[in-house]
Amino acid sequence: MKVSWNIFKMDLKNISRNWVAAILIGGLTFLPSLYAWLNIYAAWDPYSRTDKLPVAVVNEDEGALIREEEIDVGDQLIQNLKENKDMDWTFTSREEAMDGVEYGDYFAAIFIPKDFSEKLGTVVSGEPEKAEIEYYVNEKLNSIAPKITEKGASVIVDKVSSRFISTVNGVVLDLFNELGIEIEKDLPDIKKFEDYVFEIQKELPGIHQTLEGIAGDAGSAQKIIHQAQKMMPEVQQTTSEGLQTVNDTLSQLTAAQQQLKAAAPRIKADLEKITEITKETNAFLKKIQQTELDFTEWDRAKKSLDERVTGSIEKLGGLEADLNQVKDLAVQLNEAKNQQTGVIDPEPPAITVPIDASLQKIENMKNQMTEIQTNARTIDSLVQDEQERVKNGVNDLQAIAADTSVKADSFLKEYTETIEPFVQQEIAQAIKTLGTAKKLLTEVQQTIPEVQRILVDTDGNLTNGKQQVEKALNEYPYVYSKVNQLASRIKSIQGETDINEIIQLLRNDPQAERSFFEEPIILNENKLFPIKNYGTGMSPFYTVLAIWVGCLLLISLLSTDIHREGKFTAKQVYIGRFFTFGLIGLIQSLIVTVGDIALLGVTVKAPVLFILFGMLISMVFMSIVYTLVSVFGDVGKAMAIVMLVLQIAGSGGTYPIMLLPEFFQWINPFLPFTYAIDLMREAVGGIVWARAVKDLIFLMVVGIIMLAFGYLLKQKVNKATNQLLAKSRETDLFH
Repeated sequence: MKVSWNIFKMDLKNISRNWVAAILIGGLTFLPSLYAWLNIYAAWDPYSRTDKLPVAVVNEDEGALIREEEIDVGDQLIQNLKENKDMDWTFTSREEAMDGVEYGDYFAAIFIPKDFSEKLGTVVSGEPEKAEIEYYVNEKLNSIAPKITEKGASVIVDKVSSRFISTVNGVVLDLFNELGIEIEKDLPDIKKFEDYVFEIQKELPGIHQTLEGIAGDAGSAQKIIHQAQKMMPEVQQTTSEGLQTVNDTLSQLTAAQQQLKAAAPRIKADLEKITEITKETNAFLKKIQQTELDFTEWDRAKKSLDERVTGSIEKLGGLEADLNQVKDLAVQLNEAKNQQTGVIDPEPPAITVPIDASLQKIENMKNQMTEIQTNARTIDSLVQDEQERVKNGVNDLQAIAADTSVKADSFLKEYTETIEPFVQQEIAQAIKTLGTAKKLLTEVQQTIPEVQRILVDTDGNLTNGKQQVEKALNEYPYVYSKVNQLASRIKSIQGETDINEIIQLLRNDPQAERSFFEEPIILNENKLFPIKNYGTGMSPFYTVLAIWVGCLLLISLLSTDIHREGKFTAKQVYIGRFFTFGLIGLIQSLIVTVGDIALLGVTVKAPVLFILFGMLISMVFMSIVYTLVSVFGDVGKAMAIVMLVLQIAGSGGTYPIMLLPEFFQWINPFLPFTYAIDLMREAVGGIVWARAVKDLIFLMVVGIIMLAFGYLLKQKVNKATNQLLAKSRETDLFH
């Protein structure tokens, strides 16, 4: 170890004494830093300058008339882009835009087609169509620019979509709000409807029975109508006959009325005559009572009395016949009335009651007259022997005659004031009734054709109704099933959902909801380890890369062996020169890490650790590169370069390792770059010591392994590689 340390001090003296060597070494210490700094600065914040990327925009939208309202989404989009500074928007024609993209004047071109507004407006129709925006990009110009411009185009589509969605949803939510108000107003009716459905569910069996009854009743009604249709000719004939009978009865009543009018004076004269006779008889008998009995005169008086009584009896018989004729007319009138009304009245007509009473009185008077005549004749047989009894008989005759005179006078008055007006009134009423019946029968006769038509129509309607009822019966199982399903669904909804909650959901603030749908999700970004800019984020990768490049520069210009005279073993040379390479590597690492912070302004959470981690990484990388070259010579240089290439691609320094091909994902855990970059990221963003310790352990283990490998195998491997080196120098192409 002492010899190795002397080799290290000798190298330092040689560098300090030789100004050319000092300049070269100085250049080697700064050159890797430039590699890191220039790349970090170039990538410092490229996305802040996207406003310099020229993108052509062509608006060909012609607008549209949607429900009598003009809309022009394309024009609105252009107005928004004019205020947008994300890119260098250039508004031009289709020809200029396509030429500009083709020749590289524009990185991309966006075209708004003619039917853009029209297709957006189809959302209110039954067949909505998606609107399209055409996007052209020239990917030949740059590999990153198309991604940036594509993002710009996506932003345009997203803005139009969000604005369109918010507008449409605003209209829909306005309708929902109105619907919620209407539902709230109709809530009692909805409750009634629910009750109605449940009531129908209960009543369905009864409805089914009713329908079956209606179907049966319709059949019975049709039979009745058919019977009525068959009876219509008979009804028409009966009506005609009834009308004829009424006419005949009216003629009879009119004749009877005329006869009664004609008989009335005669009857009245007879009654007056009877009354006069009874009065004369009564006066005659009184006269006989007041005079002495003279049988000669008695015979004359007896004969006169007998003649008067006989005349009275005959008059009463004629009056009785006239009254019987009136009674017969009354009976005929009642029978005609019953025939027209179809009602059989067992009671005698009212008009016959006073007539019967009058006939009874006439019969009584006839009996009294007959009794007077009989008594007078009896007196004549007794006059020879019993004068006293004759006188008593005359008194009796006089009493009977007086009573008969009173009755005759009373009957005359009753007939004149009561019987004759009543009979006349009844006949007139009967004529009036028959006139009404005639009018009714005439109307019935005129109505029969209409009744026949109604029966035909009713028969047709009953047929249709019966068919509908039968159809309803056929559909009953389906209706029964659906009503039960609806009732069950309503019950389940009532159990699961409160309609008041639905109303509250529908009754919203349309403006607030519209704003929500325009931006339904707000991304609250919480950066656990915030990185200020893209350059800061890339500084770990470029710093680690610069340290490896520094190691490659050293082994390319500096020799790992000692060519001057002296007896040094391979192990002494390996350790002694490693001190020299390691010191220069540490200086390189110190310059690049301090320069990142001080010159570029890279924001580092742990700047001291950032510098220390860089120096550790430099020592590990130097142990790898130095060992490969020291042990394998020029082959080791090639191996170091291959490792560089593999680590740039497979370390995940630029893209996440998950996005890389499987080969790089497989080798990633074995690459020193993977752990070196991760360790520097911990210092930049904020240290998670679990990750940092893992990275430190891996790097130190690799460094120790490489140093042990070089220390133990350098001499043995050099013997084999020296022969290859000598052979290669024969070409005069290798040093």
